[in-house]
Amino acid sequence: MIHIRKVTKIHRRSQTEVHALRGVTCDIPKGAFTFVVGPSGSGKSTLLHLIGALDEPTGGEITIDGRRLAELTVKQRDEYRRDQVGFVFQSFNLLKNLNALDNVLVPYMPAGITEEKRNQAVEMLKEVGLGDRLKHRPSQLSGGEQQRVAIGRALLKRPMLVLADEPTGELDSGTGAEIYAYLRRLHQEHGTTVIVVTHDQQYISDGDLVLKLRDGRFENPAAESKNKN
Repeated sequence: MIHIRKVTKIHRRSQTEVHALRGVTCDIPKGAFTFVVGPSGSGKSTLLHLIGALDEPTGGEITIDGRRLAELTVKQRDEYRRDQVGFVFQSFNLLKNLNALDNVLVPYMPAGITEEKRNQAVEMLKEVGLGDRLKHRPSQLSGGEQQRVAIGRALLKRPMLVLADEPTGELDSGTGAEIYAYLRRLHQEHGTTVIVVTHDQQYISDGDLVLKLRDGRFENPAAESKNKN
């Protein structure tokens, strides 16, 4: 599903070049639950942003379902992010003046929200255990509940791909375990490909694909050859 070939990313800060990724190559199969792990500054979030078309590589190529991201027009990239990718960030990114239900529906507000879509949002919040918190605003929700709202927002579109960047970074371990339980259940029920960036490896299970990054390179190139077979 996802083919990453010799991808580099260089950030330029004044006269300094920061090499975030140094020619990484791997395949991520459709429907895989994947962890990208490594220390801070290893390039994990950079790789996630490139896969989500939030940024562009300096070199190399990323192909998703046969489409090269570099060949997409600006409109096509917007449509890819809007229709096919669900983003879950550490910071939740909820609007303080909206309740949980409306926060899930934010991506659909520009085009208008149908009654069917609103009903789907209600069902999604029920799926993540927030059926009794629909009218609560972020300030009235715990950190774990806010993250579940963010997950509901990401999954309402039934995306083919969920990208989660340190989704439990601001949560205690117990709440973090609950968040991963929801991600795994929704992944299993809908067959969604999930890629999680984290420095915490305690939530990795047997059968997960694990890609280890350090200094912009994969430490386990065997993952590449394994996926090619």
